[in-house]
Amino acid sequence: MSTLASINAAAKAGQLMPGAAENLTAFLAAQLPAWAGASIDELVAKQAWGELNDRFFRFLEFGTGGMRGRTIGVTTAAAEIGTVNAKGSPEHAAIGSNMLNDFTLIRAVIGLHRYTKKYLASKGDAARPRLVVAHDVRHFSRHFCELAVSTWTQLGGEAFLFDGPRSTPQLSFSVRWLKAHAGVVITASHNPPHDNGFKAYFDDGAQVIAPHDQGIVAEVNAVPLADLGPFLAAKLEGVTTLGFAADEAYLAVAAKAAIDPAVFRKTKIKVVFTNIHGTGAVHSLPLLVHAGCDVRPVPEQLEFDARFPTVKSPNPENAEALSRAMALAEQTGADVVLATDPDADRMGCAVRNAAGKMELLTGNQIGALLAEYRLMKYKELGWIPAAGSPRVCIVKTFVTTQLQDAIGRGHGVKVLNTLTGFKWIASKIRRYEDELRAAMGSGFDYDATPFGQRAKLLQQHSTFYAFGCEESYGYLPNDLLRDKDGNSACLMFAELCAWVKGRGLTVPAYLDEVFLRYGFYLEGVINIYYEGASGHAKIKRILESYRRNPPQAFGDVRVVQFQDFGREKVFDADGEQIPAQDLYVVTLANGYSFAARGSGTEPKMKFYLFASEKVATAAELPAVKTRVKATLEALNKLIEADARTRAEG
Repeated sequence: MSTLASINAAAKAGQLMPGAAENLTAFLAAQLPAWAGASIDELVAKQAWGELNDRFFRFLEFGTGGMRGRTIGVTTAAAEIGTVNAKGSPEHAAIGSNMLNDFTLIRAVIGLHRYTKKYLASKGDAARPRLVVAHDVRHFSRHFCELAVSTWTQLGGEAFLFDGPRSTPQLSFSVRWLKAHAGVVITASHNPPHDNGFKAYFDDGAQVIAPHDQGIVAEVNAVPLADLGPFLAAKLEGVTTLGFAADEAYLAVAAKAAIDPAVFRKTKIKVVFTNIHGTGAVHSLPLLVHAGCDVRPVPEQLEFDARFPTVKSPNPENAEALSRAMALAEQTGADVVLATDPDADRMGCAVRNAAGKMELLTGNQIGALLAEYRLMKYKELGWIPAAGSPRVCIVKTFVTTQLQDAIGRGHGVKVLNTLTGFKWIASKIRRYEDELRAAMGSGFDYDATPFGQRAKLLQQHSTFYAFGCEESYGYLPNDLLRDKDGNSACLMFAELCAWVKGRGLTVPAYLDEVFLRYGFYLEGVINIYYEGASGHAKIKRILESYRRNPPQAFGDVRVVQFQDFGREKVFDADGEQIPAQDLYVVTLANGYSFAARGSGTEPKMKFYLFASEKVATAAELPAVKTRVKATLEALNKLIEADARTRAEG
């Protein structure tokens, strides 16, 4: 029986989903390279229907982080594995419409180019579309990067790529620095080694949002497989390579993350740093060294490696990923451990506590500490009024700790909550930039205006962005770039640690000061992973059941409010309406709350739990911490059990 006949028979028998059979048929009809056709033949011959369903049930979609997917299958074909290189990369990225591979990547680049060209034409701009592309250390990252710039130039555009792996924040900065019309970074951030991704940026250096995101998706979906053939071999003639000058330009702005560099001269701190085999060492290390820190990298994690061989997951949110760095910190008496993920847009840390042991901090705790310190410092240095101002803001996501809302209120500044994804935080910065440009007139150069002067002008005519973050270890110090920046975050947190040490305190003691000022806040998170086509259906069932049949109680605690961001109109502190999304916020009778959403970058359902309680004295803080933690843990179990029941329908 032929491969096509076997596919049709499997679809008829219900072994292949209709979408998978349709996409498989379309791939076979296209003029595929020999290895790709042979891979499909092999998987069909193996009757690997579950694998084929996962690979072909849909075309890879854009989410909050662009497009992410597996590049290596669970069940693999010999033709796609081919000759494995020294770093463990197969010869070809796995075949499939729902995989990140040559075909889905080229399709995305063609769609992005077509949209960008039409957008420029709509403004009467006849310029060649200009694209800058960066990549991290993952399997196929350099290959995908070269395919992207090759495709772009063959379509008539102008393209730039870096001479090696670079961080996502540098890509965000470089879009503005090069006055590019679009940008792409090839990364799957902290996902497992088998994944890779394609994150699209527009002319402001931020990830695309409406209407651009849907416009790009429409163009991508309109690209037939038959159009991909001419672009499958990379041609780099005419592509500009970026190196030292681009690094120096980015480092100059990243260094501005330190509000008060004199702090480092007053107090020397010892830092252990790990890039967990990723791009962070390219810029985080020089930033810390030039600031005056005594820095020791974790040697066995310093080298780029797509396999991330020393960790289970290259995610600085996980304690295991920081274990080697913490051990080195204990040996050397370091004050702080700083860690970045593979594309260096996230930062995790551990600090020395009063008992002299290293203690991990959560993303919510790091963000709250930075918000409090930076607002305090901005006031101390005269950048913002001592009483605060509604023309100064901090920006966070709805699923980030409510302690930051309290900190903002305490400092008299505006707090804006956005949907998950740093593109929404960047969209607020873009709004303030546009307002200032309009107020200053056509001759005003926003990027060329010194940061201090720009801060004053924004407070006069718009809003000054003082800080932004999200709970998943993402932080952005200022508006000099438009995505979370793990390199700058390392410098920001090192400054805070030096200041705290100069006061004779530990960072956990400073966090307790914050709790005594604003109340004790504790957060939790539930991640429920559901892989493949069946997992996609389970996540969808949870989301749909929440809307159709909202929870009424958890144990003996009633639900008193259910907010559906997909059906209700929600407005931020600027009066702007929040775009509709499958996000639910549930408030309980005891004052605790949680948010529920499907991840935009990984195959999982996420729940974010929030608890708080007032604290009158330092003496009662330990008891409050214990009580709140126990209540939150019990709630965690009830929410997860309910979600798993909903997933099964």
